[in-house]
Amino acid sequence: MTARILDGNKIRDQIFAELSDEVRLLTSAGVRPGLAAVLVGENPASQLYVKSKIAACEHLGIASALLTPPATASTLDLLAVVEDLNRDNDVDGILVQLPLPPQVDTKRILEAVDPAKDVDGFHPVNLGRLVSGRPGLVACTPAGCMEILRRNEIKIEGANAVVLGRSDIVGKPMALLLMHANATVTICHSKTRDLPDIVRRADIIVAAIGKAAYVEPDWIKSSTGGGPGAAVIDVGTNRITDPEQAERLFQNFPGRLEIFRAKGSSLVGDVHPDAINTAGSLTPVPGGVGPMTIAMLMSNTVKAARLRRASPKFSATQSTASAR
Repeated sequence: MTARILDGNKIRDQIFAELSDEVRLLTSAGVRPGLAAVLVGENPASQLYVKSKIAACEHLGIASALLTPPATASTLDLLAVVEDLNRDNDVDGILVQLPLPPQVDTKRILEAVDPAKDVDGFHPVNLGRLVSGRPGLVACTPAGCMEILRRNEIKIEGANAVVLGRSDIVGKPMALLLMHANATVTICHSKTRDLPDIVRRADIIVAAIGKAAYVEPDWIKSSTGGGPGAAVIDVGTNRITDPEQAERLFQNFPGRLEIFRAKGSSLVGDVHPDAINTAGSLTPVPGGVGPMTIAMLMSNTVKAARLRRASPKFSATQSTASAR
């Protein structure tokens, strides 16, 4: 029995439809949400990611601006860019596309973003709000994973959940969101002992470690024991180019193998493709978590527009600007 596919594209479209209605209502009230993206240098992958985010803004009616400092930009240069965006009342969300060039202090730049405009959810203030269970802007990928679980009616409360990876961007906020939803959460990483046995006990698995096909099919609870198989959320996006590796991973997927041979590369998640035969449900790669990350970025931008304009600080800033 093959796993139920948790289609991220389908849920993204649902969220976009909801956001379109909300953007129309806000715009009719004189409030048009706005997102500013900062893209430093000419990294092709980063350019592609930002292009897709700007396209999503256009689709939803969200105002967008793209700032492109050169690859030689210093930390001070980028701090000045961020500060200008912090002061701009037409900008509700600030996205600093990572990675930044090596000469730039990435943490210093991210921490310079106004937490009220931190639509990536990376700022320590927003992470702190997440820890304490207070409302705030939540990191997009973990928030998207939660939407996949909820909209597919996968039971979270009381579930044993295993998060593979402990990054500030995915692993840690993911664990916190699952805990707030009353799951029992285990965080695993490179030093975890008996990892396969821990994963086998999970009702929900979130794989976010950045290693192609790392999670083997026999690590995953199947439905053969009578209960539902594990729900697997595969956050990994790993490009493979080795023909031998592709032959091993896609031996049961002739169609994917043919595409690899034609293109010379393929995207693979952190979970082995054969897990489709053991898991109860599974996000595909591509087409699973990836579309949800952009959907939640758009959602955070609209949310930031609502929250900022409802705050006394925003009203005071507007009054100061009009008095100049």
